[in-house]
Amino acid sequence: MMAMLMRPVRNHSWNVTPLEARQIQESLCQRVDVTPLPDLSQIKTVAGLDVSYAKETNRCYAAVVVTRGPDWEPIEQATAMLDATFPYVPGLLSFREGPALIQALSMLKHAPDLFLFDGQGLAHPRRFGLACHLGVLFDHPAVGCAKRRLTGEHDIPGNTPGAWTPLRDEQTNELIGAVTRTRRNVKPVYVSIGHQLSLDQAIEIVLQTQTRYRLPEPIRMAHRLSNEIRLADLNAEDRSTH
Repeated sequence: MMAMLMRPVRNHSWNVTPLEARQIQESLCQRVDVTPLPDLSQIKTVAGLDVSYAKETNRCYAAVVVTRGPDWEPIEQATAMLDATFPYVPGLLSFREGPALIQALSMLKHAPDLFLFDGQGLAHPRRFGLACHLGVLFDHPAVGCAKRRLTGEHDIPGNTPGAWTPLRDEQTNELIGAVTRTRRNVKPVYVSIGHQLSLDQAIEIVLQTQTRYRLPEPIRMAHRLSNEIRLADLNAEDRSTH
C-alpha cells in the first residue's frame, strides 16, 4: 500500500461544540507562521481546494486539484464526500469542511508545494480561517483567496490587474489581508496569509495562478470538480429512488 504523502502533523477532535471550536481556533492561531518563504520561485505545484454542499442534505463534497506552473495545468485530483456533523456557524466553516478536505488530501500521490483555498486565512475574526486551520494542521504553506469579505474594512483597489488595498481590522487597524484586483472591471478577491509565507507572497501566488478568470486557476478547477461530484452523487441518488 502506498504511504500517504499528505497527512496532518497536528490534529484535534472534530466532534466539538461551537464553543469548543472557537477555543481550538484561539489556541491554534498562535501557531500561524507569517515568515516569508525563502524563495517563492521554488513553488512549482499549487493545490486548489474547495468544498460544495448539497442543499438537500448535510453532505460535503471536497475537491483538491494539484496544478503545475507556469501554465497551472492539472496533474492530479482527489475528492471526498462526507456528511457534515458540525452545524453552519459563521466563522467556524473550517469545522464543517476540514474533515472532508483532509480525507481528499490524504488520497494525493503528489504532495503540492502550496495549498490555495477558496476561503479565508488571517482575514477572520479570530485570525484562523480555513487556510490557516489546515495550513497549521499540515504545517504546510497555505493561502486564502475568498470571493467575499468576512471581516475588516478597506478602500476599493484600482482597476488595474494586480492593484490591491489593505484589508484592516475595524477595531485594531491590524493588517489582515489584501483586497486584490485580478481582472479589469471585475470584482476583487480577498487574499490573506494561511501559513508559512508573507502577505506580499500570498498576493503574488494569487496573481501568478490567475489566468483568464477572476479566481486563480487551481481554485477554479477545484470548484468545478466539487460541483461535478455533487451533481453526480445527487443524480445517482435520484435514480436509485425511481
